[in-house]
Amino acid sequence: MAQTTDHEVVSIYPFSDEEIDQLMRHSNECVLMWSTKDGWPVGVTHAFVWHEDKIWLTFAAHRHRAAAIRRDGRVSVNVSSMGYAAGAADGLPSGAVTFKGYGEFHDDDDTKHWFYRALAQKLNPSNPEGEEYFYNFLDSPLRTVLSVTPVKKIMYNSGLANRHIAGTVEESELGERLESDRERMNRERETRGLPPR
Repeated sequence: MAQTTDHEVVSIYPFSDEEIDQLMRHSNECVLMWSTKDGWPVGVTHAFVWHEDKIWLTFAAHRHRAAAIRRDGRVSVNVSSMGYAAGAADGLPSGAVTFKGYGEFHDDDDTKHWFYRALAQKLNPSNPEGEEYFYNFLDSPLRTVLSVTPVKKIMYNSGLANRHIAGTVEESELGERLESDRERMNRERETRGLPPR
């Protein structure tokens, strides 16, 4: 079994594809991040749906984020296991993932109605009246739907990290040390007079 006391190396804690899918299907909220015209990074929390390996969410088309994303479709989306519904975390992966990706707007009725229903069902899994109320609430004339197609994942599997600290992880379960922990960390350690790792 492998154990660690090195808390600076975190890139070795990825999720499997199955764990990513579980996290994305069960977490109810994400933070959508974009860049404003003057270069400020901004993020807003949204409910979302994970469908066909894309993140789907919605907001009114007159919001500043709509203009910003139409201008530059590069966005990031963070999803955390803290977004699980109360009591739903048992057996599910813990941690967070940030996706870098490209946003695309959808204003056709078929996409809107599919997405509104999917989001309403996700947030009201055992409440048909709540689902119908939320569906009707979403179905408004100024609303647009955004899909984000991921191109990169930045992952932190806190369950795997905790097991590594406890010494209950096989070495084969750990991910490869990425450039940030393989090279950049040691350059920073050198500038601070610390030995490499």
